[in-house]
Amino acid sequence: MNMHVVAEADIARVEAIVEELKHLEGPLLPILHAVKAEFGFVPDSAKPVIAKALNLSRAEVHGVVSFYHDFKDHPSGRHVLKLCRAEACQSMGCEPLADKIKAKLGIDWHETTADGAVTLEPVFCLGLCAQAPAAMLDGELHARLDEHCLEGLITEARQ
Repeated sequence: MNMHVVAEADIARVEAIVEELKHLEGPLLPILHAVKAEFGFVPDSAKPVIAKALNLSRAEVHGVVSFYHDFKDHPSGRHVLKLCRAEACQSMGCEPLADKIKAKLGIDWHETTADGAVTLEPVFCLGLCAQAPAAMLDGELHARLDEHCLEGLITEARQ
């Protein structure tokens, strides 16, 4: 069970975010994005606050959080490394590269290194199919990856 919650004082910030955005048509996604921007993730303790304000069940809010890969219910590392696992990248050797980076970092998909430096996430297309394999580190795209390039990305992320 996830135990990542925000302090009681931070619930007031969640309530303020909800109040500021609940007037929008389809406010759930903008609220979740704002909560993620504020805390770095969507805490379990924020879900009932959001659900009540929008007249939704906690299950509905949780369903949206768990459906979209960018919404996490736990904090990410200081850096997020996303490796493309789509067909073009697979055909160009992303899986062996992924295995090497997981071994190097000592983590699996959706995990964060013990020092909190790097979270490893799979993605299923970065739009660089002609330059596969591809990755994204903190929003910056990297194409035509090989083991040397990934080593550089890891070094950059660990600083």
